[in-house]
Amino acid sequence: MLVNLHVKNFAIIDEIDVDFGKHLNILTGETGAGKSILVGSLSMALGARVSPEMIGKNGDYAMVEVVFQIENEETLEQLRNMDIEPDQGQLVISRKITQNRSINKINGESVSAGMIKKAAALCLDIHGQHEHQSLLKKDRHREIVDEYGGKDLAEKKAEVIRLFEEYHALRQQISQDSISPEERARQIDFLRYETQEIEEAALSPEEMESIEEHYRRVSHAGTIVEVLNGVHHLSSEEAATAVSHALRRLNEITEFDRTVEGFAGELLQIESLLSDFNRAVSEFMADFSFDGKERMELEKRLDCIHSLQAKYGSTYEDIMAHRSAAEEKLKQYENYENDCRERQEKLAERTEELEKACKELTALRKKSAEELGQKISEALSDLNFAHVDFEIRITQRESVGREGKDEVEFLIATNPGEPRRSLGEIASGGELSRIMLAIKSVFADSDAIETLIFDEIDTGISGRTAQKVSEKLSLLGKRHQVICITHLAQIAAMADYHFVIEKIVEKEKSTTKIRPLSREEMEKELARILGGVEITPAVEQNAREMKEMADSLKQYSL
Repeated sequence: MLVNLHVKNFAIIDEIDVDFGKHLNILTGETGAGKSILVGSLSMALGARVSPEMIGKNGDYAMVEVVFQIENEETLEQLRNMDIEPDQGQLVISRKITQNRSINKINGESVSAGMIKKAAALCLDIHGQHEHQSLLKKDRHREIVDEYGGKDLAEKKAEVIRLFEEYHALRQQISQDSISPEERARQIDFLRYETQEIEEAALSPEEMESIEEHYRRVSHAGTIVEVLNGVHHLSSEEAATAVSHALRRLNEITEFDRTVEGFAGELLQIESLLSDFNRAVSEFMADFSFDGKERMELEKRLDCIHSLQAKYGSTYEDIMAHRSAAEEKLKQYENYENDCRERQEKLAERTEELEKACKELTALRKKSAEELGQKISEALSDLNFAHVDFEIRITQRESVGREGKDEVEFLIATNPGEPRRSLGEIASGGELSRIMLAIKSVFADSDAIETLIFDEIDTGISGRTAQKVSEKLSLLGKRHQVICITHLAQIAAMADYHFVIEKIVEKEKSTTKIRPLSREEMEKELARILGGVEITPAVEQNAREMKEMADSLKQYSL
């Protein structure tokens, strides 16, 4: 359950810290006191996107932290599967919002906002006007029926989704691969030409690496010979003569200075190196040969390689990959008729399997809808729908969809003799909120979510209906922690823990505060709700009696 809520610098909330209790927690306050802001802060903590404009005036960030004490073993296991390990069952979620980013943490470790949303969804469920309005969408009706259907329905639904995706993929493939005989013949000719062209070229990676260099050598053979001849002449005649002459002159003075012997030795090495160099140049020139025919053949080969590179890729690997792809495509075109027949056979098989699974899913949905419809009808009667006639109708679409062929719709008649019609045609905001409450009460026994928050559950209701809603909320509080924001005394009287939300003006500045009420303060708050501007002794007595009656109706003890 939600143990603690801490909010700092969020909108007009400077800082609040609330400890919630078990069963039914009620929040009341004057219009404009900040009840919606409190719900907004909770939504922020649970991963909702929040505008930086919601940062208050007392700093450059807003921060919300919620603490859950998890008791449900299924929830704990699901959290562990997300690599979240509650500390002795405690889960702490915090979000800090700045002008350009958010800092999200679970039990002190940084996580994504998506991870927070996923983890929080296991612990808390917020029901507001938006969710009431979701009952006007038929897809939501199917989701509710499927959820009530349990494991068997979920498994069959997963099977239908899998089969539909295979069926849809096959249809797309058949559509995309459809080609006329004329076009197929053109493609076959073209692909054969490509593969044959690459095959006849007989490329090798070694050739593609070396042929450019070989061509440059042959193309400039004349220049190479001319330069080497000149170099050989200079090094073998002029340079060699100069070195020999220098060596003779050094030998003339070695007897006068021993240091000169070192110079002579170095010059001998130069003479030897020069001799080796001249020999190597002579050998290279003796082996070097070229002719115009070789150059023409190289040019032709290079033109072939460059043409292949322009068409199929710059490297040997690219060209070979194109060849493999072309061969594979050619094989597909050549086997087109057989492949089409096999795909059509597979499509027929998947269609038959999908139709069968859809029929089985429909049967499970009808069973779930019948049981759920009966229970919702009973719950609606408890919520002061005196002549309610509720039905979950399942009809079939002509075409199959991802979740089968079923159209699921909630129909209701609230007056005797009226035909059942869709919720959008006859249900008011207050009736929608009661229908959602009825649905939640039906799911209460099996719902693993420990904390339910109801905002605007009392929209459009009063009197005996409000009393019935309060009793249903109290019943829900027997199995869950319920937090309800209300402006009705009948609902507030059922509170096990009552908090008042107040807007306080200090130094020309408004801020929202929240505080728990004692038993005496609960009765005063009920009197304020009942009495309006003037609270008379009769109103105070009425408030006390309302609280005493609520206590007597509760079916559990704190």
